[in-house]
Amino acid sequence: MPETAEMYALKSPAEAYRRVDFDARISGADPRQLVIVCYEQLAAALGAALLAAGRGDNARKSEALTRALAALTALQMGLDPGQPITAALATFLESGRKAVLGSVVQFEPRAIERLREDVADLLEAFRHAPD
Repeated sequence: MPETAEMYALKSPAEAYRRVDFDARISGADPRQLVIVCYEQLAAALGAALLAAGRGDNARKSEALTRALAALTALQMGLDPGQPITAALATFLESGRKAVLGSVVQFEPRAIERLREDVADLLEAFRHAPD
């Protein structure tokens, strides 16, 4: 049975809002917009992991790292092998995946912050790239 907004609200109001916003944004998105949404989700998850780690909130840190891995996986699955930049993006995404997985065991805030900065740079490039 699919979850409804009411079911999301039972988990957390912030999570309910995030999920409804996410669902609305992807429902009519074209492929480029989906890539942008995935990078936005990745950047937000990395930021949330840093914030949660700073507060000592291991549960939220774990949730955020899980969301980051989901975004990385979506980005990896969506790579177009016919594009010249694909090999570089695949290497970057795999490196990011290793940084996130490494932080599950031993949180490395500098590695996560560097990854977040790199993701922000890529996000800006995708936002401003010609169609």
